[in-house]
Amino acid sequence: MTVHAFPTPDKNATLAVRYGGAVPRYTSYPTAPHFNGLVNGEVYAEWLATVGAGDKVSLYLHIPFCNELCWYCGCHTKIVRRYRPVAAYLETLLAEIDLVASKLGGRPEATCIHFGGGSPTILEPADWRRVLDRLRERFDVAEDAEIAVEIDPRTMTPEYIAALADAGVNRASIGVQEFDPDIQRRINRIQPFEVTAQVIAWLRDAGIDSINLDLMYGLPKQTLRHVEDMTARSLAFKASRIALFGYAHVPWMKTHQKLIRDEDLPGLDDRWRQAERAAEILLDAGYVRVGFDHFALPDDPIADIEPGSIGRNFQGYTADTAETLIGFGASAISSLRQGYAQNAASLPTYAEAVAEGHLPVRRGIELSEDDKLRRHVIERVMCDLSIDVGRICAEHGMPVDYLDGAFDALQPLVRDGLVTISDRLIQVTEAGRPLVRNVAAVFDAYLENGQGRHSSAI
Repeated sequence: MTVHAFPTPDKNATLAVRYGGAVPRYTSYPTAPHFNGLVNGEVYAEWLATVGAGDKVSLYLHIPFCNELCWYCGCHTKIVRRYRPVAAYLETLLAEIDLVASKLGGRPEATCIHFGGGSPTILEPADWRRVLDRLRERFDVAEDAEIAVEIDPRTMTPEYIAALADAGVNRASIGVQEFDPDIQRRINRIQPFEVTAQVIAWLRDAGIDSINLDLMYGLPKQTLRHVEDMTARSLAFKASRIALFGYAHVPWMKTHQKLIRDEDLPGLDDRWRQAERAAEILLDAGYVRVGFDHFALPDDPIADIEPGSIGRNFQGYTADTAETLIGFGASAISSLRQGYAQNAASLPTYAEAVAEGHLPVRRGIELSEDDKLRRHVIERVMCDLSIDVGRICAEHGMPVDYLDGAFDALQPLVRDGLVTISDRLIQVTEAGRPLVRNVAAVFDAYLENGQGRHSSAI
């Protein structure tokens, strides 16, 4: 039996209090709170012109609609009762695809396509074919491209899933969150275990065998027993990947989260215990831990990959190696060599810009050489838990001691056995894995200026 390096309960509590404060998730660097209005459609067009034939890109399409509001949700979404606004949005999305493609310097190869939301499966089956056909018209979609869709299982039918498979979808991500009915009521997401099981069976019958599950800890009134049961029951699905997310309670950003009472939420110590117990169950079942919150079966691409090749973007950890991510839809963020560009979050503003023939970008950030270096360091430590800082500085044309000021901030983690440092080589220990965001944060030049508020590190 494999023995996993988890802190003792007493140390657990100490570490949770010491390091459990607000820290970015580092799906980008600089993080979104530091985007500004200097990046607009004209700047984005200049960046797109440098992407062309021979380049590999990932594509993200944001569908910002749901049938009902989940109270834990931190996404840009809107509740709709009719299909008319969704249909109108789809026409804008198709027009944006055409508009972006016209600005590219050539025809790049799309190696990964991801539909997120909201609930992308609010689209009617025929519209899946329209969107993917349009993408294939405008991009060279690789034959082995991963085409992934976030699914709301509560609205699925076997016919709908067959339509997804027919359109080329080959990976499905299913939001589970929790199986306990009482906790489901407390987050306004009623989804019986049997519903999830049935949808996974339909997916596999349709040939969609790559299944992701999203589980959550830190939910209202959730206990260690709940998390143990949730994680153990999820093993029955043999999902290729499992993302174990800590609930991010940010009611100052997402006002509907005020429906979840602060006093019902587990404390930092309880959150740590929940996360590490779930991890222990998954590791004992044969999953490989990827980064700090993803788990994969050994034959999944995200686990069966060369060291140093795992990436991290707005969807989390990925095996996709494309340098450019192009986002479509309201609030979608694109990541390019030059920086980040984010579309207008307001649906009317987004639609108006596209209707006028303008790229709907309203904010972003152009990367300085310092930003590019720190982005590289942060991504690698988040993905690999090991990094030679001096070597990366040299790769970016900087003195090897350029980031040495960050090492003093790591000393408390060294003393607590969470990090080791040899010369300029940083190694996050297994005990420190849950706190890798804290390690990344010491290289964040923007964090101290007080912009933005973030969720708990645990």
